Amino acid sequence: MISQRISEKDRWKYTKKNFYLIIGLPIIFWALAFPFIRIGLRYLSPVNLTILRFLVVCIVFIFTLLFMPKKFSKLHISDIPSIFLLGFFGVTVYHLGLNYGEQYVSASTASLIIAFIPILVVILAAFFLDEKIKQNMFFGIILSLLGVVILSISGSDTRAFFEGTYAVGVLTTFIAALMGAIYTVAGKKLLKRYSPLSLTVYAMLFGSLGLIPFFTPSLLTEIKSMTVEGWTAVIFLGVFSTVIGYVLWYVALEIKNASEVSMYLYSIPILSTIISCLFFGEKITVLFILGGFLVISGLIMVDKYSR
Repeated sequence: MISQRISEKDRWKYTKKNFYLIIGLPIIFWALAFPFIRIGLRYLSPVNLTILRFLVVCIVFIFTLLFMPKKFSKLHISDIPSIFLLGFFGVTVYHLGLNYGEQYVSASTASLIIAFIPILVVILAAFFLDEKIKQNMFFGIILSLLGVVILSISGSDTRAFFEGTYAVGVLTTFIAALMGAIYTVAGKKLLKRYSPLSLTVYAMLFGSLGLIPFFTPSLLTEIKSMTVEGWTAVIFLGVFSTVIGYVLWYVALEIKNASEVSMYLYSIPILSTIISCLFFGEKITVLFILGGFLVISGLIMVDKYSR
């Protein structure tokens, strides 16, 4: 019994010692997710990419629930409808919107728009949770909104912009960010009964059921034409960006508080932009730099004054 306690204590010390590795991996995986979505869209429609990604996620999480049930909070039957709606809009619709948007906007632009989620959380919390928006927070919100507007007109493909496809991509990606914010705000009540990891797993599993009506013969047709590159993208998005990314994120939250850990999220759009430039040759325009700077500056300001 004593040796078991010692081993657990040593394990926790080892975990804390490797904090930067624990937080660094999900940040890298989430930054890589935006370019890998672009790769997946070469072979799959936005809907089918979402279906395959969450098929992988569901398989892994079901096995995890079966073999490590003690790691998860007990599921209450009465909460299933709420968890389904939370997962469907906050997870399924989120990824459908993001995948559809990345058909028309660059991976770097998509990552910056998705980074806007904390701002939307503050706005929604003010309306639905009666949380106050301080004056400096309001200024940060305006700053980030201005950044998103600039990003929406900074597309390098002028023809796509005037045809409206770029604007549609920005809009659907922004809707995805809104769904992510709704997931955060709506899930606050459920977090009183479930651990963050448990709620995430349950929401993904039940929310994925909402994809069943989207199954069409085109899925099998597209799967047949997929290459190793396509499967690599799907498996990476499912296993690394989703399963491993979220698990390590919650381990990091056990080591340090949320405000400290959340600061690392600001590096995601920067990393995603660098990766997209290296692998896809995406151009970084002056407008893009300005828009990105305003978005991240606004996020930091809101985060600072919300504590």
